[in-house]
Amino acid sequence: MRSQFEYLAVLGVCLLITLPLEWMGRGVYRRLPELVRAVVPVLVVLAVWDVIAILRGHWSFHPDRTTGVLLGGVLPIEELAFFVVIPTCAVLTYEAVRGRAGRWLPDG
Repeated sequence: MRSQFEYLAVLGVCLLITLPLEWMGRGVYRRLPELVRAVVPVLVVLAVWDVIAILRGHWSFHPDRTTGVLLGGVLPIEELAFFVVIPTCAVLTYEAVRGRAGRWLPDG
């Protein structure tokens, strides 16, 4: 059965799955100011893009699949969370691979 919290639940699972990567890399959450500098520009650009697309009728969200909490009366809170969670998961993945890359390369 689907619910209005499904979108948020999927984002939560994404964070849980990537959480162990915090200890495989350089500690993304431990360097919060750097993470904020990486995520905020993406969040701003995509949120503006989404709001414009919604207002022009090019994009919409099914009301049964979101909580109904709209930022500025337009953007679902889940979409804003998406713009924070997915880039955070990407940075966690990147830093984990980067942190382990030297161990995977042959010596010499």
